[in-house]
Amino acid sequence: MIFKKYFNKKFYSNILVILFIFFLDRITKKIVINLDQENFGQQIFLSKYLDIALIWNQGIAFGLFSFDEKYTYNILTTLIALVILIILFMILKNDGFKRFSLLLIMGGALGNLYDRIFFSAVPDFFDFHVGNFHWFIFNVADIFITIGVIFMILIEFIDNNKNKLNEKN
Repeated sequence: MIFKKYFNKKFYSNILVILFIFFLDRITKKIVINLDQENFGQQIFLSKYLDIALIWNQGIAFGLFSFDEKYTYNILTTLIALVILIILFMILKNDGFKRFSLLLIMGGALGNLYDRIFFSAVPDFFDFHVGNFHWFIFNVADIFITIGVIFMILIEFIDNNKNKLNEKN
C-alpha cells in the first residue's frame, strides 16, 4: 500500500499536534463568541496594551483583502483550501523541525478554514495596541500560523548559511 509508510507513530503524533492547535483555536473562539453575546457586542476585556473584542474577518490573514462579494469570498476560500493541501504534501515530504513548523501552520489554517466554511468569516479578537497604534486583530490560529512561518523563515536562513559554509570548504 502506497500510504503505509506514512501511517506510523510520527503520523499519529503529527495528527495530535494539528488537532491540539485546531481544538485550542475552536475553544478560544467559542469562549469569545459566547462572551461577546453575553456582553451584547461590547468589548470583552480592556487593558493598556490588550483588548479582547470580537470582529468577524472575511479576508485573509489579519483582515487583509476583506470582501463583501460572496463570489470573491468563495474563490478566496477555495484558494486557501488548495494551499492547505499543498502544505499537507509538504508535511509528508519533510521531517524534523521543518515538518513541525508546517504542522503549526496546518493546525492554524484548518481552524480558520473551518470558520470560513461554517461561519463565512473568521472570528478575530486579540487587539494589541500601544496608545493609538493598533496591530492587526488576530486569533489563536493566526498565532500558530505566524510562529510556523517564522520557523520556516529561520530554517531557510540556517540552511542557506550551512550551504554557503559548505561551498567555502
